[in-house]
Amino acid sequence: AQLVASGGGLVQAGGSLRLTCGISYGLLRGYAVGWFRQAPGKDRVLVSCIDTLDRSTYYTDSVKGRFTISLDNDKDAAYLQMDSLTPVDTAVYYCAQTFFHRETWTCGTIPGHSWGQGTQVTVSS
Repeated sequence: AQLVASGGGLVQAGGSLRLTCGISYGLLRGYAVGWFRQAPGKDRVLVSCIDTLDRSTYYTDSVKGRFTISLDNDKDAAYLQMDSLTPVDTAVYYCAQTFFHRETWTCGTIPGHSWGQGTQVTVSS
């Protein structure tokens, strides 16, 4: 499933944003939802992901303690709450259907995956 991210914007350093990913919980059950970001001139990287069955989560080290991922089944949405933002967090953020790999405790995109529309997050110093 191609997922669409929204909620980005311009914020000052130290500020907060909450990103939203529109999902179909019924279709994603058994998978995970991942948030990725791509900064200018850099590769797209995994930021966080959450398993739809048991809510297990993963965070990359640079966002631990600042970002929180969550799911709302009733609203068919996944969220990424981002606090204490810094200019380093500036990127286009994407959400995607992923697998949660228990052996490495991280997530990867599924075969045949295509990226949906991302949302720009810009943090000014």
